Amino acid sequence: MTETRWLDDVEMRAWLGYVFTRDLIAAAVGRDSLRESNLTYVEYTVLARLSDAPNHRRSFAELAAVLEWSQSRLSHQITRMEKRGLVARESIPDDARRTAAVLTDKGSQVLDGAAPAHVDSVRRHMVDVLDRTQLAALADIYDTLLAHHRRPATRNPS
Repeated sequence: MTETRWLDDVEMRAWLGYVFTRDLIAAAVGRDSLRESNLTYVEYTVLARLSDAPNHRRSFAELAAVLEWSQSRLSHQITRMEKRGLVARESIPDDARRTAAVLTDKGSQVLDGAAPAHVDSVRRHMVDVLDRTQLAALADIYDTLLAHHRRPATRNPS
């Protein structure tokens, strides 16, 4: 059995700093989004990922992958957003077993109206708090972490 490699002070600061700031920033941006546009943080994210797709549509598999969600979670979220008229489901013509989520005209209008306040909130709660050097370093750090977690899993040789 291998010995546990406990986190040292710097490692613990980095880990807890990530955990707490991620939650605090997401909550603050979410509160602002709900107050300004009546969209939750999650709804805004779904609309934005549909908006940047060709023809404002993505298959459920693709959208779940882009959001890094399970298809079950996505399906429940899309159902809630359909009830508000923000998105619609469409069959994929080449494969009747697959479904796409599509940004509706109403969803597009809501997103367009929400975007300026969303960007202001992201700036206020994160971007403008850091200087340019800190922001570039943070972007590099997240690029490294995302690349690590998105690469195909390899078996542990132990």
